[in-house]
Amino acid sequence: MAHRYWCDECGHRTPRLDPADAERRHLEHYAAHHPGTAPAGHVETGRRTGGCACLGLTVLLLLLPLLAAACHR
Repeated sequence: MAHRYWCDECGHRTPRLDPADAERRHLEHYAAHHPGTAPAGHVETGRRTGGCACLGLTVLLLLLPLLAAACHR
């Protein structure tokens, strides 16, 4: 699962990386750009992709036989 850290001070964000690398990059950002400030912000975890497409296809496949049956009568 990918993680992305957001900086609370300036809005910088890390790329989507594995959790350890994303945290390391977040800490490096704070050390370089906000020395003396405790790292803060929030973390995003992996994105859901393709969920709507699968849902639409499932609905279509379920409704197609009903539509065919209604037209056949």
